[in-house]
Amino acid sequence: MKRLTSFAITIACLISVPASAQKSSTADPARTESVIQQAMRSYQQGLDGIRDTGAQPGTTSGDLREIRLEDAVGLALEKNLDIQVAKLEPQSVDFLVAGFRNTYRPSFSSTLGLRDQYQLPTSSLNGGTKVNNGTRTYNFGLSQNVSKYGGAFTVNWTNNRVETSNTFSNFNPSFQTNLVGAYTQPLMRGFRIDNTRQQLTINRDISEESARATVTQTLANVRNAYWDLVFSQSAVEVARRALELADKLVEDNQARVEVGTLAPLDIVQAQAEAATRRQNLAAAEATAQTAELALKRFIVSGTDDPMWRQTLRPVDLPSVEPPPTDVEGAVRKALLDRTDIATARKNLDSNDVNIEYFKNQALPALDLNASYGAQGLGGTAIVRTGPLGNQVVSQVIPGGYFDALSALSQRAYPTWNFNVTMTYPIGGSQAEAQHARAKIQRSQAMTRLRALEIQIAAEVANAALTVQSNLKRVEAATAARELAQKRLEAEQSKFDVGMSTNFFVVQAQRDLRDAANTELRTLADYRKSLVNFERAQQAPAGGGGGGFAATAQQ
Repeated sequence: MKRLTSFAITIACLISVPASAQKSSTADPARTESVIQQAMRSYQQGLDGIRDTGAQPGTTSGDLREIRLEDAVGLALEKNLDIQVAKLEPQSVDFLVAGFRNTYRPSFSSTLGLRDQYQLPTSSLNGGTKVNNGTRTYNFGLSQNVSKYGGAFTVNWTNNRVETSNTFSNFNPSFQTNLVGAYTQPLMRGFRIDNTRQQLTINRDISEESARATVTQTLANVRNAYWDLVFSQSAVEVARRALELADKLVEDNQARVEVGTLAPLDIVQAQAEAATRRQNLAAAEATAQTAELALKRFIVSGTDDPMWRQTLRPVDLPSVEPPPTDVEGAVRKALLDRTDIATARKNLDSNDVNIEYFKNQALPALDLNASYGAQGLGGTAIVRTGPLGNQVVSQVIPGGYFDALSALSQRAYPTWNFNVTMTYPIGGSQAEAQHARAKIQRSQAMTRLRALEIQIAAEVANAALTVQSNLKRVEAATAARELAQKRLEAEQSKFDVGMSTNFFVVQAQRDLRDAANTELRTLADYRKSLVNFERAQQAPAGGGGGGFAATAQQ
């Protein structure tokens, strides 16, 4: 019941991840059912592995796949979903920056329209009692913001054709065209930096550092999960050997009872110990299953990945590598390019940009505006003679739109404008307060950076001390296991000649099992401390691909 409960909790954790993700999007019943079926198959394989006493230690009945540590790291780089998400973040920032850069691209505009109007006879100069004006409009424009110095220019070309019944009209139809170019240049506020140029300073390196941190943390988690799986499966083998020793002691005691050299009641203690060790074996197998699923969580792309249904058997065994000696160099490396301190420095640069921006926004708005335009008029000219109010058409001169363009090109009717506008709030502005706030935030960021440097130095030094401490633990645990082995051999020899009892033999077996598990645990802890030492030089603790840890139950 205990191992079934453990597996139920494990599978529930696996199912809860995709289920919670689906709540935020449209439900996909087919995919939900697929995930559930894959999880249940994994659950059934786990049960089969526990029931099969002849199976590989800590494995299921699925296809066996041997895996090396570097293979697991490569699979995580290729398939881990958290790493894939992290790799997309810099691209997202690229699109964000591209959106701001697009504000400096030229913008084209056009207006095409028809308009027909009848005028009320409000005056004798209206040109008729019911004057009709039909207008066709063809306007085009081009505008663009200038990335340097914050200026902007516009060019507008307007054209219209008017056909009228006005008896006073000099052209009918008439064509009018205008071409106007304008430029606005800020001289103080917005000259060195404006809102768009501030946004363009978004540092892509920050998103890259975040992605690098996720990759580093995830790979550290993969290595730790690998060593946890090695330990868990080795612990299963230790529990199995302990059970074999207990069963052998039961058999020996039964033989002694049959020949009359041992009382029947003395066999009960050995049988009870054997039953306890069967429970320990079951717990160790469940823990190994949990550790295997934890590693798979990092190296598969989903429950439809073939590896999800395979049984993993680690090939690399923990060994005692030389501990790091250049701790000072490790601290220097961490202070130079660890992801969190690199991000803090980039954020400090962003604070400097904000200070510059708000300082510029606190200046008066002094803008230079200049424009120049030309216009032309053409069409069918109507020449009238006679006194006003009694004129008659004496001549009609054919013409058209090209007459208006010709007049426009000659710039006979120019229009130019030049002015300077100034705006300044009286009694202070919001930008001044934001500038002061940005300076305080920079001071805070600088203080946090110094605190982070101290934290990083302490973390790397502590990681190095942990490596040294775990190395001593490995040496002590190895010696203890060797002594426990010798003690068991001695007790067994004494028991064989009747100089010891079941109690001391059982106690020696327990001591050997505990010593073997301690040695395995210290070896795994030593390798994990080496992983943590390397990780501490590259990224902070925590984060990375999620998973669930396996805890040995011995």
